[in-house]
Amino acid sequence: MNKWPSLKQLHYLVTLHETRHFSDAAEKCFVSQSTLSKGIQNLEELIGCPLYEKKDKKSPLVFTQAGELVVQQGRELLAKGQDLIELGRVCQGGEMEGQLRVGCIPTIAPFLLCNLVQEVNQRFPRLNMLLREDTTTNLLAALRHGDLDVLILALPVDIDGMHSRIVGSDPFRMIISRNQAETIKVPIRYDDLPNEFVFLLEREHCLTEHAVSACQLTAKEKINPFSATSLHTLVQMVANGLGTTFIPQMAIDHGLIENQNLLVVDPPGQQAHRHIGLVWRPSSSRVSTFNQLADVVSELL
Repeated sequence: MNKWPSLKQLHYLVTLHETRHFSDAAEKCFVSQSTLSKGIQNLEELIGCPLYEKKDKKSPLVFTQAGELVVQQGRELLAKGQDLIELGRVCQGGEMEGQLRVGCIPTIAPFLLCNLVQEVNQRFPRLNMLLREDTTTNLLAALRHGDLDVLILALPVDIDGMHSRIVGSDPFRMIISRNQAETIKVPIRYDDLPNEFVFLLEREHCLTEHAVSACQLTAKEKINPFSATSLHTLVQMVANGLGTTFIPQMAIDHGLIENQNLLVVDPPGQQAHRHIGLVWRPSSSRVSTFNQLADVVSELL
């Protein structure tokens, strides 16, 4: 009879990969160091090759190529194991109960999550939402590894086989300083703008790619080399007369540009917008929970 790695062994290995020290990993797994070491040793024997380099105990561990691959697949198996456990709650009719770990990107979170939490608490008082704000790339990795249950993202984006549901759209607008309004023709044509006049977020924020694509900005010379880390920074740059930028309508609706002496205009492009959607693992058994959450988000949008 074939022997199979256990989820416990994989959990030990994944935790060791995160901490790079046996003592720290054992503490996080609530086991003794000898128990953790034995579990990983048995896993190595089952797989048939070393998973990490054997060095002095003081140095952080370095994983072998095989070890990195086992960790990667181990995370996915642990996530699927977690999805199996969730089946029990679904079978007992507890779809909107317990913890729900939700990830959201920074260009949506400040303008949605407060209202969403209040609405969920009112409708589903036994559902405890745990929130995380991060970039799309980091959130998708956390979802894939089982650290999050569902994401609220701006689409389209490569979700690598995950399931999704679009719940609404968010129009893009452009803002300019009222002090510059007389020198900028409306409707805006990029050819009329000075070079390096358009400010954008850092590339790790998907809003930049969505805005550039939806608003048909193809002239790279119009983009300022400075890239901001937040929408608030972009607003301040424009408010000080340094240029223009793209802002999602939901940010304007929630007061991002209030008292900033700014003028809101439509950007080039036919009804330029981004989609807002929920994303989850195909193996998750909580699809009904996600759909009910999606309904709430759709209403708020």
